[in-house]
Amino acid sequence: MNVGRRQVLGGFVASAMLGAGSNVRAAAAMKIRGVAFDAFPIFDPRAVTALAEEVFPGRGAALAEAWRTRQFDYAWLSRLAGKYQDFLALTDAALVTTAADLKLELSPEQRRRLTEAYLSLKPWPDAPPVLARLKSAGLKVALLSNLTAAMLEGSVASSGLEGVFDYVISTDAVKSYKPDPRAYQLGIDALTLPKSAIAFVAFAGWDAFGAKSFGYPTFWNNRTGQAAESLGAPADAESPDLRPLLDFVGLA
Repeated sequence: MNVGRRQVLGGFVASAMLGAGSNVRAAAAMKIRGVAFDAFPIFDPRAVTALAEEVFPGRGAALAEAWRTRQFDYAWLSRLAGKYQDFLALTDAALVTTAADLKLELSPEQRRRLTEAYLSLKPWPDAPPVLARLKSAGLKVALLSNLTAAMLEGSVASSGLEGVFDYVISTDAVKSYKPDPRAYQLGIDALTLPKSAIAFVAFAGWDAFGAKSFGYPTFWNNRTGQAAESLGAPADAESPDLRPLLDFVGLA
């Protein structure tokens, strides 16, 4: 995360910081009854990088990485400037700007293919069995993401996960983005549980910070080995694998 994003993030979250322990069993004592996932602990975005490399051989990985950063920069920038756009529109705009930055000539067809790749992501291998275990234990399961409803529902369908999620929640419902507390509140409103009973599963370090600051018991599925944000409010547990989440919610 670059300095600009840290500055935006620091100004965006006004919630008080909450302390956190490191014991992965901590949430069991909180009587977790629901789990809200960001999209990317479930859906693997590496297919977008592979497609970018196919479109721009030797430059695709750099394009995908810079594009992903600009997606979230644009989300926060548009929200703070009072110029909200949904995440699919921002994804397309971020691609155009990133390609221009990298001096890549992006045709309309390449632009369409790359943007639409976010409508049909596939799951990480460990995600379906973890979801099945949560469901069999009777926990409420939700997606709570900055992605649009179309992006989420498309990836649910392409992953064969129809019927798994009790709720598919886009922050577009409040015309904002995480880490705005109003975005995290959507999970409480949908699951009708107190925040202490909802485990939030983050993919990005900034989302783990935001969720914990909001008050959720927070599991950081740190698949990419990011450093934690140096702003306080660390996640309660962290793992590159999703399976320790079952221990975190008291099911292992």
